[in-house]
Amino acid sequence: MPPDAQPRLNASRQIAIREDWLARRVEEVLLPDLPIVDPHHHLWHRADERYLLDDLLRDTGSGHDVRATVFVQCASMYRPDGPEELRPLGETEFVNGVAAVAASGFYGRTRACAGIIGFADLTLGDRVAPVLEAHLATAGARFRGVRNRTAWHPSPEVRSNLVTPPPGPLEDPRFVEGGRVLAAHGLSLDVWAYQTQLPLVSALARAVPGLTVVVNHCGGPLGIGPFAGRRAEGFAAWRPDVLALAALPNVVMKLGGLAMEVSGLDFHRHPDPPGSAALAEAWRPYVETLIEAFGPRRCMFESNFPVDKGMCGYVALWNAFKRLAAGAGEAERAALFAGTAIRTYRLDEAPGCSELSTLR
Repeated sequence: MPPDAQPRLNASRQIAIREDWLARRVEEVLLPDLPIVDPHHHLWHRADERYLLDDLLRDTGSGHDVRATVFVQCASMYRPDGPEELRPLGETEFVNGVAAVAASGFYGRTRACAGIIGFADLTLGDRVAPVLEAHLATAGARFRGVRNRTAWHPSPEVRSNLVTPPPGPLEDPRFVEGGRVLAAHGLSLDVWAYQTQLPLVSALARAVPGLTVVVNHCGGPLGIGPFAGRRAEGFAAWRPDVLALAALPNVVMKLGGLAMEVSGLDFHRHPDPPGSAALAEAWRPYVETLIEAFGPRRCMFESNFPVDKGMCGYVALWNAFKRLAAGAGEAERAALFAGTAIRTYRLDEAPGCSELSTLR
């Protein structure tokens, strides 16, 4: 690969997107009529990267039947002033506007951002209630939960966030209190944690059994820093902790996020982008373990775009998921690709999304 085509990390420590490199891989869409809800993507306009509605719709419209999506917090378009705890409302305002544009139908069938996972600092404890109510007042039935900055590892080589959080907040007692307030408002908690933090996620789910905890990105298996070159050892440590999570009925798992730099996979360093067969083979141990442990009705495939776009294209990613679900029955496949996401986030209650009820 010529020097100017070498992959790099952007300012957010994510693999930079190279559209010309991705264009080298063209493959036929598998099962093009299978309805999909993409329950995890971001929107942002940063100094070194742009991913807004038109960019998202180019990906969702590339051949797979994507009926709806869920936006997940990424510190985008925060308010520049006002009380600190209310500044993340700017993100919800921005995304709700995008969702209204998509719900008009003018840009096609995909109901982008039918669900919104925003940010509210749960370490506020009981004081998070008015923040949650402000989000709900802004986005109504589209606002379905929050995600805090929780992914942390002591190694400076293990980073995946725009802002590096301290070792908390999963260990902060106020976070549990905030989780109880979240549950009382009928909202869920998305958690992005590395595999070394999964016992903390289990403790949180046990402490607040009425809270739906949605674990992001296969429970954060690591392959860089102290885990580099120790993939089998890392998998052996990851497996019992995700099985412990699966024993908790209020925990749901997102299957994806394995095309991030922290996973240790290096497809982005190859001369050509990976095809779906290669992706499926690399991801199989994790995905099969999780589907067997949680069951299809508590698992949902996710794109994690544009973060994972640094390593693979949208068509190849969803084709890989379809390959991994090839042995599933029709009802199981429907749950993995749409039903679990719709039920978990109640997407059919969002404006313009009533037709999603047929896919539950």
